[in-house]
Amino acid sequence: MLREQRNVVVTYPVRPLMRIDEILCLDMHIRMDWRSVKFDWNKARGFLVTAEEGSLSAAARALGMAQPTLGRQVDGLEQELGIVLFERVGRGLTLTPSGMELLEHVRDMGEAAGRVSLTALGQSQALEGTICISASETYATVLLPPIIAKLRQQEPGIQVEIVVANHASDLRRREADIAIRNFRPTEPDLIARKIGDADGVLYATPDYIAKIGNPTKPYDLRNADFVNIDRGGMMLKVLNTLGLGLTEANFPLLTESYLVMWELVRQGAGIGILDSEIGDADPMVRRVLPDLEPLVFPIWLVAHRQITTSRRIRIVFDFLAKELRRT
Repeated sequence: MLREQRNVVVTYPVRPLMRIDEILCLDMHIRMDWRSVKFDWNKARGFLVTAEEGSLSAAARALGMAQPTLGRQVDGLEQELGIVLFERVGRGLTLTPSGMELLEHVRDMGEAAGRVSLTALGQSQALEGTICISASETYATVLLPPIIAKLRQQEPGIQVEIVVANHASDLRRREADIAIRNFRPTEPDLIARKIGDADGVLYATPDYIAKIGNPTKPYDLRNADFVNIDRGGMMLKVLNTLGLGLTEANFPLLTESYLVMWELVRQGAGIGILDSEIGDADPMVRRVLPDLEPLVFPIWLVAHRQITTSRRIRIVFDFLAKELRRT
């Protein structure tokens, strides 16, 4: 006797098909051979800073290492990867196409390394350790030393490194823990506290003031020499808002160093502008046009938001804010 046979269909849940990139990522995660990864972060960091600074000498200064050591790191990375990263152009370096392609990935690594460092530092409650403070030449030379000496007396377990930089240090990459700036930061991951305003005042030696006829009005300075600290012409524009009527011919001296500028002023080479708290304390100079309205610029104390949970940084940040505060 024949039995009727029925086709029985059994259904199972159908998993959506994975995209090929998901399969490759999953396979890489499972089968990653870490022994095959031969990549030295120190060499990669040397490459990154060299690319961003444009030369080995500038990168070595930024990293605080000898130029030959940095050069060996970059050469070593090229040998490990089997590619040429830089071409020499004059006294500088230019990225090759391979270098430009690698730079994007290494920059991501640098930002990730910075986040790891910030997170670790932010979790530290130890008071002993090093704090890196970034400030301009004048602040680092004149204002900070007595404050740091006082800090060391109160907190001898805290070591202090002062980074002298007239440009804004990148706190997100841990170029400094705390920075003193004359502008408010706009980055959302930075916190800032305004500690006062500084008056920018014109100074010269008494002999130089007499040489240009003891001026009494802003326009009397139209034939005076000024020491320029700005290549972009901003100093000229700002001073002319005070009615000085200057031209580029009034700036025969140019330097990017505030200390060099101030020494030129002290030697009678021309007129310079400086924070009145510093300039008024120097017996070799006096104010030019004492009644002239000063240029007001703010003073901000800045730190990364992520590291303010560090007890050590909080203490130094608050100490600097108190000692630098101006009414």
